[in-house]
Amino acid sequence: MDFGRLVTAMATPFHSDGSLDESGLKSLVDHLIATGTTAIVACGTTGESPTLSHEEKLKVFEWTLRAADGRVPVIAGTGSNSTAGSIALSREAQALGVDGLLLVSPYYNRPTQEGLYAHFSAIAEAVDLPVMVYNIPSRTGVNIEVDTMLRLAQVPNITSVKEASGDFSHILRLAAEKPDDLILYSGDDKFTLPMMAVGGYGVVSVASHVVGPEMRAMIDAFVAGDTATARDWANRLLPVFEALFRVTSPAPLKAALRMLGLPGGGLRLPLVEAPASVVEELRRELNRLGKLTG
Repeated sequence: MDFGRLVTAMATPFHSDGSLDESGLKSLVDHLIATGTTAIVACGTTGESPTLSHEEKLKVFEWTLRAADGRVPVIAGTGSNSTAGSIALSREAQALGVDGLLLVSPYYNRPTQEGLYAHFSAIAEAVDLPVMVYNIPSRTGVNIEVDTMLRLAQVPNITSVKEASGDFSHILRLAAEKPDDLILYSGDDKFTLPMMAVGGYGVVSVASHVVGPEMRAMIDAFVAGDTATARDWANRLLPVFEALFRVTSPAPLKAALRMLGLPGGGLRLPLVEAPASVVEELRRELNRLGKLTG
């Protein structure tokens, strides 16, 4: 399945008491689709997955599927640092009808490269869905080395990788050596264009919540061969990309959603609200891009 070039890792909207907000989630899905998102990841890092219970994740998957109503694919974030737990959740997500899975590297227990291969391949082989492997060593404490990812690419339903190592030596080698049928996504908004320039397909984005049309314009210009326009968009968008990650995501994103009148609500501990300086930076950048009125 083609997830498209602008995949959004969706925030999970909460009510003021911290409970899941179903109507807010539906509104957010509608907003994302209307502003250029081509697929939605539910319960990824941006969705505060570490603070969601197993039952809450299943609710978010179900609600996202219902809200998307077939308009875009829904990818379920089912990875954790327990292989058995990930398999169980992945099978339940498949039964609900999701279109794919996002599997983050196991965190905290820091497996070896052989352990990473065994973990991802075991989950992939337990389901009949396309799998996107997520490499983000800054959060997990372990890097999926290029050789390991190339091995994983031989598993038939491991079809894509969300690469957020930030190491361009790693990225360049992966782009050069991966098979053609392994789709490479940037896992960092600001690296979208550089990664596409070396063979990446698109991005799994946070910023698309607030600058979706502009990101689509950047991506579409590059695909059409208009690299000058794509570069101009990348330069214009860089400050908002950086502001959204000034402190741990999704704290800045949820502040930005509130500014735009979009559902998101607060954060679950241990995350706390973005400091006032970051909120003001976001306000300036969204104003500069014409996103705020009044």
